[in-house]
Amino acid sequence: MARILVVEDEPAIAELVTLNLRHSGHEVQVAANSQAAQSAIDGALPDLVVLDWMLPGESGIALAQRWRRDARTRDLPIVMLTARSDERDVVQGLDSGADDYLTKPFSTTELLARIRSILRRKAPQALDAAVQVGTLKLDPATMRVAAGDVMVKLGPTEFRLLRFLMHHPERVHSRAQLLDRVWGDHVFIEERTVDVHVMRLREALTVGDCAGMVETVRGAGYRLARPVAAGA
Repeated sequence: MARILVVEDEPAIAELVTLNLRHSGHEVQVAANSQAAQSAIDGALPDLVVLDWMLPGESGIALAQRWRRDARTRDLPIVMLTARSDERDVVQGLDSGADDYLTKPFSTTELLARIRSILRRKAPQALDAAVQVGTLKLDPATMRVAAGDVMVKLGPTEFRLLRFLMHHPERVHSRAQLLDRVWGDHVFIEERTVDVHVMRLREALTVGDCAGMVETVRGAGYRLARPVAAGA
């Protein structure tokens, strides 16, 4: 089904993940440290990487950040594994470029569900029409977002989130609804994940003075508001 690279230095965990992935029909390669992981990536790009945060030598965070800076690996899907569960660690893991985050100990059923969800979202949606709300323009064919004449840099998840909100302006969406429509198979994903990505989306939109368009509706969720015309 998919070629998956498992980067994990604990043999028992690596074996458990590998067996379950192969049982699900995936082709699996294992790397026990960052050097072996980079060598595997240099040889052939996998469809997805399961990446441990704490590795001997260079950390998984550093690896993810490097891959996101490289054009060849910029869109490589990454699921990060870690024993860190503090909210600040979740934010750091996502900010490093991880598409999803799973804390140890974890169930293999949960891991497989998240991998399925990410692989489903990987397919490009080039046939979707471009959409515009106010000065904000999004083109799925080119994966570009602009606020007026300013280009906005977004991660894959923030792009999908903005795309959904722009197709439904002014409509309030609960966190559960956003998880269902943006993340898909969200049964194991916590609702606070939505808050983290909304925060990152707002930060990215500050370059075009559009951050205020993403509004929090207390007790209900989020919406993308159309800007009020001057003099209205």
